[in-house]
Amino acid sequence: MTINLTFDQALEVWRGAVLEVVRRDPADLSARQMAVVLTVYLSPPPHTVRGLATTLNVSKPAITRALDRLEKLEFVRRKPDESDRRSVLVQRTVKGSFYLRETADLITVAARRH
Repeated sequence: MTINLTFDQALEVWRGAVLEVVRRDPADLSARQMAVVLTVYLSPPPHTVRGLATTLNVSKPAITRALDRLEKLEFVRRKPDESDRRSVLVQRTVKGSFYLRETADLITVAARRH
């Protein structure tokens, strides 16, 4: 599906979606936290801290801080990798799936306005 938007329309859709998320969402994720959770849910597993850092081109400590917040919100969970004890797997949760479904709905509503 292709959507043709002007520069201003694209920014208005984004602004509308962000405003709705800010108004309705007590989680108030940072852009980095949102990038991490979207990567975990939209890219095929397995996900590791090292892999997420590479994919997002940020440091492992930055990913760890984002995961700390996401794990507190129960949007992801971390689990030791049984095959490589030095590695930590990042897994999806039902609560995280529900959060992203609601966020996608808010984005859809914002896009329909334009």
